[in-house]
Amino acid sequence: MSKNDVQIVVGDSDYDELLRRVGDVIQKGRNSIAAAVNNAIVQSYWEIGQYIVEYEQKGHAKAEYGSDVLNRLSRDMTDRYGKGFSRSNVFYMRKIYSVYPQLQQHSNLLSWSHYIELLKLDDELERSFYEKECESEHWGVRELKRQMKSMLFHRIALSSDKNEVMRLAREGQVIEKPEDILREPYVFEFTGLPQLPVYGEGDLEEALVSNLSQFFLELGKGFTYVGRQQKLVIAGRTYKVDLVFYHRILKCFVLVDLKRGEVQHEDIGQMNFYLNYYREEMNTEGDTEPIGIVLGVYQDKVVMQYALQNITNQVFVSRYQLYLPERAQLEAEFRRFMDGAESDKGSGD
Repeated sequence: MSKNDVQIVVGDSDYDELLRRVGDVIQKGRNSIAAAVNNAIVQSYWEIGQYIVEYEQKGHAKAEYGSDVLNRLSRDMTDRYGKGFSRSNVFYMRKIYSVYPQLQQHSNLLSWSHYIELLKLDDELERSFYEKECESEHWGVRELKRQMKSMLFHRIALSSDKNEVMRLAREGQVIEKPEDILREPYVFEFTGLPQLPVYGEGDLEEALVSNLSQFFLELGKGFTYVGRQQKLVIAGRTYKVDLVFYHRILKCFVLVDLKRGEVQHEDIGQMNFYLNYYREEMNTEGDTEPIGIVLGVYQDKVVMQYALQNITNQVFVSRYQLYLPERAQLEAEFRRFMDGAESDKGSGD
């Protein structure tokens, strides 16, 4: 080896840093290329949709789903340009222009596959919410599908007031206070437990931890996992918290206690006990008050009212279910909620 040669030493920290930086550049470039391609596809399909609508407006046959116009266009485009122009795809090209009549209205951060799912939603508020969440949380299409199936928008909206619903649609979910992290109900269909004839609280806990990526998606933004069955030793006795998280936005511990059936009043006292310990023993400088969530299949509202009365700690009770909610039922509840809000507003004028 000549004196001009440079020897790369295994374990060289400077070289490792060089390799990391080169890798970052490559990944950034690949991401930029993918984003540019996705954006070009969406814009092209939007323009195709524009031409279809303009064709209709000149008095030609209306291009409804399944009409001969879409069938013919799909067939001819496939013959000329290959795959990607199925009848359903051409239908959504038309729809993206109808839903977003201004090109700049759609997001350049989402792929065409995202928009196919979003365009299945007729409600503008719901569609806008999921679009904002996809942008801010970087949901893939799989995550978007799961959240739409679990009716996330409706579950959050029904626990809000009308102004919050409008903000939800405009900005997505914003975490500013402890109540913002709650959902009613939580949906744990990904655990697979409904297929079991009998299961216990330990089985539910195990299933949630074994599916952390799906669990985090259901919990929402800001959660980081600390551990399960976290021990508290007080006066020589050992207690265990089912699940412990840290919320990076609210900067606090979040303790979760799982109940297989009904939430009892003593469960509230137990959670209050845990929160007092975490505030005194686990919090460090910069941490805010810990939050406790007791999750059960159901609860008696009157019992919970008395159990939670005069408790200064942040204790919340919510439901969970192991199956996806009924869309028709939640949509009907949401419509009644929104209509009632409009009626209240009208009567107050």
